[in-house]
Amino acid sequence: MEDDASEKSTFVVALIENRAKEVGVAAFDLRSASLHLSQYIETSRSYQNTKTLMHFYDPMVIIVPPNKVAPDSMVGVSELVDRFYSTTRKVVMMRGCFDDTTGAVLVKSLAAKEPSALGLDSYYKQYYLCLAAAAATIKWIEAEKGIIITNHSLLVTFNGSYDHMNIDATSVHNLEIIEPLQSTLWGTTNKKRSLFQTLKTTRTIGGTRLLRANLLQPLKDVGTIKARLDCLDELMTNEQLFFGLSQALRKFPKETDRVLCHFCFKPKKVTREVLGIDNARSSQVLISSIILLKTALDALPLLSTVLKDAKSVLLGNVYNSVCENEKYASIKKRIGEEIDEDVLHARVPFVARTQQCFAVKAGIDGMLDIARRTFCDTSEAIHSLANKYREEYKLPNLKIPFNNRQGFYFSIPQKDVQGKLPSKFIQVVKHGNNIHCSTPELASLNVRNKSAAGECYIRTEFCLEELMDAIRKEVSALTLLAEVLCLLDMIVNSFANMISTKPVDRYTRPRFTDNGPLAIDAGRHPILESVHNEFTPNNLFLSEASNVVIVMGPNMSGKSTYLQQVCLIIILAQIGCYVPANFATLRAVDRIFTRMGTGDNLESNSSTFMTEMKETAFIMQNVSERSLIVMDELGRATSSSDGFAIAWSCCEHLLSLKAYTIFATHMENLSELATIYPNVNILHFHVEVKNNRLDFKFQLKDGLRHVPHYGLLLAGVAGLPGSVIETARSITSQITSKETKRMGVNSEQYHGIQKAYRVAQQLICLKYSSQDEDSIRQALQNLKESYIAGTL
Repeated sequence: MEDDASEKSTFVVALIENRAKEVGVAAFDLRSASLHLSQYIETSRSYQNTKTLMHFYDPMVIIVPPNKVAPDSMVGVSELVDRFYSTTRKVVMMRGCFDDTTGAVLVKSLAAKEPSALGLDSYYKQYYLCLAAAAATIKWIEAEKGIIITNHSLLVTFNGSYDHMNIDATSVHNLEIIEPLQSTLWGTTNKKRSLFQTLKTTRTIGGTRLLRANLLQPLKDVGTIKARLDCLDELMTNEQLFFGLSQALRKFPKETDRVLCHFCFKPKKVTREVLGIDNARSSQVLISSIILLKTALDALPLLSTVLKDAKSVLLGNVYNSVCENEKYASIKKRIGEEIDEDVLHARVPFVARTQQCFAVKAGIDGMLDIARRTFCDTSEAIHSLANKYREEYKLPNLKIPFNNRQGFYFSIPQKDVQGKLPSKFIQVVKHGNNIHCSTPELASLNVRNKSAAGECYIRTEFCLEELMDAIRKEVSALTLLAEVLCLLDMIVNSFANMISTKPVDRYTRPRFTDNGPLAIDAGRHPILESVHNEFTPNNLFLSEASNVVIVMGPNMSGKSTYLQQVCLIIILAQIGCYVPANFATLRAVDRIFTRMGTGDNLESNSSTFMTEMKETAFIMQNVSERSLIVMDELGRATSSSDGFAIAWSCCEHLLSLKAYTIFATHMENLSELATIYPNVNILHFHVEVKNNRLDFKFQLKDGLRHVPHYGLLLAGVAGLPGSVIETARSITSQITSKETKRMGVNSEQYHGIQKAYRVAQQLICLKYSSQDEDSIRQALQNLKESYIAGTL
């Protein structure tokens, strides 16, 4: 595979659908040699579920069948790709390539684990769409890349998106998980960051990609989450383990996870001749992979020493499965028989080239030894030439750097050059305070040096054929090592590093319950608190007896920030990280839905209101009991009466569900819901009015607080004429007086139900409390007395 160390996507994705609105997805990651299969019913006409997966994989190639077999009123996956992924390479393969029987056979033969563990053996007829997509993906990769995938080498996962929290693409954008909505913060010189950019202190590309994947699809399995949190607990309390693990991970090359591809994929014998592949370049990549693998295996003993006394289950499993695995020792021994023990992975270009040329021990191949002699002679000749020019042209500071594209070239400080360089120097380019150039003699030696190195690579690969075959037999062990290193990189270099750089107790461990309340004490926004030193923390409490919170307050009081903050805290908790709060307890969320922001969608001919309604419809169609719904200013994009009616009816619908909902609004009439429905809680952001000016406190408080005419105050600040504002003031006072009377009537009518619900809510809190028995008995007695006295 290509030796590309960038963070660009390496996913090849195939899509296929049937007339029953089912979509099959196969995503093949060329970097980590893994295949991810998904099959689901597309519940949205706009393909929101498919877009969410595509956003997650960010594919470099999308494979689709030729004709669109789409259900009525749906565009079809082929047209979807044309419309929304026009910059991504699209490949159309014949429908015969999408063969589910072939896909099942391929998955069975290539999967590193038993297919029965994936559920494919007994249900492959049910999963026929994703298996058909898998067949097309593997066929295209083997043909395009000219390789054969090694048997039992692929990490295959099925239905991955349903094993994790689902965050649709719109919510990913609204919550600024990967990219910020604005690049700079108004009024500051600071660059605004996303959650991903805030956490991105990983050292390896594989660790960075794992972090991104976790943020886009956080975990739902509480056992796995707790294992990560236990690991963080140990790292935070054992400084020696934390720093020792950090140092051990530094010994592993950054590209360790990518090296697997060269052992999972075996080049076809005719590939190079047919495709015209550069033999020397291909051999160089292979040799580099073996050197990199040797360096990684050499670093294992240090990792083993550090982890030997680790107490947490996660680190203990790493020690048992990797550090005590004899397969790594046998691979290392086999490599040591042919590879020189002094050879290590190097990043400096010429050192890396030299290491690759001298990788194989001397005396194994005579032709290789001759090529090495030529390589050394030309290298020495180049340095002798540089010495000659230093003396001949009086250039004592002349240097001879090397890069893979140019080979050797001369670098001369400008201050050393008096007038023009002699005509012998060619390809003269200014580069900062230096002049880069070459000469015909150097160019000739470069060609000979590169040719000798190429011959070394080819002869070395010839010597290593048996070694490669032996390593391929143990490829599943290498896959495990790569996974472990990426996971440790994320937990140690991202999670633990971020927590350790904050003041003590700023981040705390979240607690999980099966179906308990969502309670956050003094929660903070994980992105904004790093920009604003005096960030105001706020609380949240949601339970089965109070599953809807309506947040009110003037514009700019902090409602949108609060909604985003709650979602980001939950995401952090469910990737297994500490959260910015004094205390947090939650039940695992299966989906996060957001309805935030405004804007017309000109591409799909949708007004702001139409976009709003489409997003709301998607939420209503896909919400489950364990979802979290966050809605900001629903209904403001149409007429006031229609907008209020839609907001009210949506709230009533969500009230009937067990899902937790946070609803931010300006419509004070919606607070009337709390007088009718006891599971609605009204909160407001505290604002003080001084001299007709709004003083924002950004502090969330219980109940409804009417800030008189805050819209009119802001309109006055904006410069609206005084007469206009006075007329508006008289109109709004007449409207609010009628609403106040009606709310008083409702409050009396539903007082009994409200009282019973408040008791239920406190009982739920006690159910999930960690207090001792005597404290709970006393709390129950106090609750009983308050209820009888009517002070509840």
